[in-house]
Amino acid sequence: MSQRTTVQRKSDREVVVTRTVDAPARLVFEAWTKADLFQQWWVPKSMGMTLRSCELDVRVGGGYRLVFGADPAGTMAFFGKYLEVVPSSRLVWTNEENGDAGSVTTLTLDERDGKTLIVLTECYPTKEALDAAGTGAQDAMHETFGQLDELLVTLGAAAG
Repeated sequence: MSQRTTVQRKSDREVVVTRTVDAPARLVFEAWTKADLFQQWWVPKSMGMTLRSCELDVRVGGGYRLVFGADPAGTMAFFGKYLEVVPSSRLVWTNEENGDAGSVTTLTLDERDGKTLIVLTECYPTKEALDAAGTGAQDAMHETFGQLDELLVTLGAAAG
């Protein structure tokens, strides 16, 4: 089955990424919430960077911190807090590295017949904040979600 990631700017403040994967929501949720799994797929390999550090405290009020870099001198951190956690169904978190211009991300998982529709929505406080975020990260979602697909195939094979 050919998977396709769609990235759409839905409004002046909102970007929505969707993809259907051939895996149950339970496995998809684990891939988003277990640091050892998240590190395997989140950074697009073509970028030449690695996820040097991944801390995920997935609970309401818990935080996350991701440190990326190609080398020790060139690292950048992304961090925030979890606002909602509904196992195998929904995650909502803040993206605080940009201060007041940070977005809120909502992940929903809708499983049907063993396949899961992933909907990732990023809502920015202003049009200017979304414009400043650029399209680089949005464009990278195609590769990132492809890597998630590969991980899910491996996890499904191990579980089966």
